[in-house]
Amino acid sequence: MDISNIEDVRVLVDTFYGKVREDKLIGPIFIGAIGNEWPAHLDKMYRFWQTVLLEEHTYFGSPFPPHVRMPLEGRHFEAWLVHWNATVDALFQGVKAEEAKWRAAKMAEMFLSKLTYYRNNPASRPIS
Repeated sequence: MDISNIEDVRVLVDTFYGKVREDKLIGPIFIGAIGNEWPAHLDKMYRFWQTVLLEEHTYFGSPFPPHVRMPLEGRHFEAWLVHWNATVDALFQGVKAEEAKWRAAKMAEMFLSKLTYYRNNPASRPIS
């Protein structure tokens, strides 16, 4: 079964973030950044992936700025991608599932590139 509706997106996001919270490397970063705001964060992630994968435009915002002050390195993005890809593969198969993995990889690559740039050029850092 492929990712085809918001219910699928919710299952994907909930399962993924369950794994993330338990991860010893990235869990503390997410827990520290999100605190007690998990319901709001998950809702935002439902809308983000619904917009990206289903082309139902329910997310409005800029996903990068909240990550600027986080202590993220390449190994964090690698762990994030391992969990994302494993979750997608365990739950779905098809064109949208492959797109979800491709988009996540591109997003991780772009976020890491931007973080590296802003760390090397602090005057150009966006307001978060």
